[in-house]
Amino acid sequence: MTEQLLHLTEEALWEAARRSGTYEMSTRGRTLREEGFIHCSLPRQLPAVADALYGPDPEGLVVLVIDGDRLGAPVRYESVSPGGEEFPHIYGPIPVGAVLEVRPWAEHPVPEEGEAP
Repeated sequence: MTEQLLHLTEEALWEAARRSGTYEMSTRGRTLREEGFIHCSLPRQLPAVADALYGPDPEGLVVLVIDGDRLGAPVRYESVSPGGEEFPHIYGPIPVGAVLEVRPWAEHPVPEEGEAP
Protein backbone atom coordinates (compact mmCIF):
# COMPACT_ATOMS: atom_id res chain seq x y z
CA MET A 1 0.00 0.00 0.00
CA THR A 2 1.24 3.48 -0.80
CA GLU A 3 1.31 6.26 1.78
CA GLN A 4 -2.06 6.96 3.38
CA LEU A 5 -3.85 9.85 1.69
CA LEU A 6 -6.47 11.90 3.53
CA HIS A 7 -9.15 14.23 2.24
CA LEU A 8 -11.35 16.41 4.44
CA THR A 9 -14.86 16.99 3.17
CA GLU A 10 -18.44 17.65 4.16
CA GLU A 11 -20.36 14.52 5.08
CA ALA A 12 -23.17 15.39 2.64
CA LEU A 13 -20.69 15.56 -0.26
CA TRP A 14 -19.31 12.14 0.65
CA GLU A 15 -22.83 10.68 0.84
CA ALA A 16 -23.57 12.04 -2.65
CA ALA A 17 -20.35 10.43 -3.91
CA ARG A 18 -21.32 7.08 -2.40
CA ARG A 19 -24.55 7.19 -4.42
CA SER A 20 -22.78 8.14 -7.67
CA GLY A 21 -19.77 5.85 -7.24
CA THR A 22 -17.06 8.53 -7.43
CA TYR A 23 -15.95 11.52 -5.39
CA GLU A 24 -15.15 14.62 -7.48
CA MET A 25 -14.73 17.59 -5.13
CA SER A 26 -11.26 19.12 -5.06
CA THR A 27 -11.48 21.28 -1.98
CA ARG A 28 -14.07 23.37 -0.19
CA GLY A 29 -16.32 24.91 -2.84
CA ARG A 30 -14.23 23.71 -5.83
CA THR A 31 -14.71 20.64 -8.00
CA LEU A 32 -12.15 18.40 -9.64
CA ARG A 33 -13.17 19.87 -13.00
CA GLU A 34 -12.56 23.44 -11.76
CA GLU A 35 -9.25 22.74 -9.97
CA GLY A 36 -7.78 19.96 -12.15
CA PHE A 37 -7.02 17.67 -9.20
CA ILE A 38 -8.29 16.69 -5.75
CA HIS A 39 -6.40 18.19 -2.82
CA CYS A 40 -5.27 15.66 -0.20
CA SER A 41 -3.11 15.64 2.89
CA LEU A 42 -0.81 13.33 4.74
CA PRO A 43 -1.79 12.66 8.38
CA ARG A 44 0.63 15.28 9.76
CA GLN A 45 -0.72 17.94 7.36
CA LEU A 46 -4.43 17.51 7.98
CA PRO A 47 -4.90 19.65 11.13
CA ALA A 48 -3.43 22.75 9.45
CA VAL A 49 -5.46 22.15 6.29
CA ALA A 50 -8.66 21.77 8.33
CA ASP A 51 -7.96 25.00 10.18
CA ALA A 52 -7.20 26.91 6.96
CA LEU A 53 -10.29 25.68 5.11
CA TYR A 54 -12.90 25.34 7.82
CA GLY A 55 -11.60 27.32 10.80
CA PRO A 56 -13.01 26.53 14.21
CA ASP A 57 -16.28 25.01 12.90
CA PRO A 58 -15.67 21.32 12.10
CA GLU A 59 -19.35 20.36 12.30
CA GLY A 60 -20.42 17.90 9.62
CA LEU A 61 -16.92 17.15 8.34
CA VAL A 62 -15.42 13.73 7.65
CA VAL A 63 -11.96 12.50 6.73
CA LEU A 64 -11.71 10.13 3.77
CA VAL A 65 -8.87 7.64 4.20
CA ILE A 66 -7.80 6.79 0.66
CA ASP A 67 -5.78 3.84 -0.61
CA GLY A 68 -3.61 5.27 -3.38
CA ASP A 69 -3.17 1.78 -4.87
CA ARG A 70 -6.90 1.64 -5.62
CA LEU A 71 -7.02 4.91 -7.54
CA GLY A 72 -7.26 4.92 -11.30
CA ALA A 73 -5.58 8.32 -11.42
CA PRO A 74 -2.04 9.49 -10.72
CA VAL A 75 -1.03 11.03 -7.40
CA ARG A 76 1.55 13.81 -7.53
CA TYR A 77 3.22 15.51 -4.59
CA GLU A 78 3.36 19.24 -5.28
CA SER A 79 3.93 22.48 -3.39
CA VAL A 80 2.11 25.76 -3.78
CA SER A 81 5.38 27.66 -3.93
CA PRO A 82 8.92 26.61 -4.92
CA GLY A 83 10.59 24.84 -2.00
CA GLY A 84 7.34 24.75 -0.02
CA GLU A 85 5.74 21.77 1.66
CA GLU A 86 4.47 19.19 -0.82
CA PHE A 87 0.90 17.91 -0.64
CA PRO A 88 -0.59 14.93 -2.46
CA HIS A 89 -2.88 15.78 -5.38
CA ILE A 90 -5.05 13.18 -7.11
CA TYR A 91 -5.42 13.88 -10.83
CA GLY A 92 -8.80 12.26 -11.35
CA PRO A 93 -11.93 11.19 -9.50
CA ILE A 94 -11.73 8.99 -6.40
CA PRO A 95 -13.65 5.72 -6.82
CA VAL A 96 -15.74 5.00 -3.73
CA GLY A 97 -13.93 1.64 -3.46
CA ALA A 98 -10.60 3.45 -2.92
CA VAL A 99 -11.89 4.95 0.33
CA LEU A 100 -10.88 2.55 3.09
CA GLU A 101 -12.45 4.42 5.97
CA VAL A 102 -14.54 7.51 6.70
CA ARG A 103 -13.75 9.14 10.04
CA PRO A 104 -15.66 11.97 11.67
CA TRP A 105 -13.49 15.05 12.01
CA ALA A 106 -12.70 15.94 15.60
CA GLU A 107 -10.16 18.14 17.31
CA HIS A 108 -7.41 15.49 16.89
CA PRO A 109 -8.92 12.94 14.50
CA VAL A 110 -5.78 11.49 12.95
CA PRO A 111 -2.69 10.41 14.88
CA GLU A 112 0.73 11.22 13.50
CA GLU A 113 2.22 8.43 11.45
CA GLY A 114 3.70 5.85 13.80
CA GLU A 115 1.57 6.89 16.80
CA ALA A 116 -1.12 4.70 18.27
CA PRO A 117 -4.68 5.96 17.72
